[in-house]
Amino acid sequence: MNIKSDNRIVLTLDAGGTNFVFSALQGGREIISPLRFASNAHDLDLCLDTIINGFKSLQSSIADKATAISFAFPGPADYPNGIIGELGNLPAFKGDVPLGAMLQEIFDLPVFINNDGDLFAYGEYMAGLMPWVNNEIKQAGSPKQYSNLLGITLGTGFGAGIVRNGELFAGDNSNAGEIWLLRNHRHHKCFAEEGISIRAIVNYYRDNAKTTIPENITPKDIFDIATGKLKGDKSAGLGAFAEMAMILADALANAVTLIDGLVVIGGGLSASFELWGNIMLNEMNGTIETYKGEKIARLRQKVYNLEDDGQLTKFLSGNKKEVKVPRSGKPVIYDPEKRIGIGLSRLGTSEAIHLGAYAFALNELDKRK
Repeated sequence: MNIKSDNRIVLTLDAGGTNFVFSALQGGREIISPLRFASNAHDLDLCLDTIINGFKSLQSSIADKATAISFAFPGPADYPNGIIGELGNLPAFKGDVPLGAMLQEIFDLPVFINNDGDLFAYGEYMAGLMPWVNNEIKQAGSPKQYSNLLGITLGTGFGAGIVRNGELFAGDNSNAGEIWLLRNHRHHKCFAEEGISIRAIVNYYRDNAKTTIPENITPKDIFDIATGKLKGDKSAGLGAFAEMAMILADALANAVTLIDGLVVIGGGLSASFELWGNIMLNEMNGTIETYKGEKIARLRQKVYNLEDDGQLTKFLSGNKKEVKVPRSGKPVIYDPEKRIGIGLSRLGTSEAIHLGAYAFALNELDKRK
């Protein structure tokens, strides 16, 4: 599917707990400036009016009729049937709200809903990290190409999406990619998101800093303290991101053991990657033990930091070899090194979500033909 040459228009939305951001895409690009409205998360009727009016504003701003509506919305939800469950960050939704059916009746358009982690991953697969990596590998002369991607978002929560061979993998219950519920490597009774989120960075700093802490301190403030741009407890700042890196490393190691593909990182905390990226990579490339204490590699694959020029060069070049076919002597070229790369979003998180929503709708419409 070549989304850049597709003239169909899709209306999109990235729905957060505070703001709803609406856009319209054609040919893989936004054709209007995004519209932003308060979510009115406390009142269901106001929230539904915001969604309806947002899409009506989009439709009135474009010359041609849209082909579909496709958007990211928080879960839990039955996404294929467009039914929203009880939401923590949108408390107006108390469960069993058929949002998709409502919009389909009002706009007489196909409606597709997914979570933001899924659509972030799909956008990066279609036009972000995935095509960038495969093109760079090709330019480097390696025969290897990638077709599977795990996308993770680090912010208020810890989300994920999985794309396998160009198809978004949602699972039988719309629950694939619920990475936030993996066990926390540092606190075994807790789930991973408790250590991989905005609140995790802030809480760690509050618990460990030996200086006065501003009431409204943010991860950006803590990053600036850790890098010496602001006054504060630098050791506690560095420790906050290192702690997150170790918990994230274990979660990703578990995930890529099953998925075996590239990993792309988005969300607000990805901006601090320089502080914790290599800590995470070193842990993933480390060891695990048998009951007898014998150490083996944590992963079958070697993990490379795609944001590090030296590691990127090694990742792209791989280990191309030529072997002979028994009894004929014909040459076969292959790359035996099992490796994956982890890199940052090439589109930007919100842009990837909108593009993912666009591409998902087109893919689903094509299946119906």
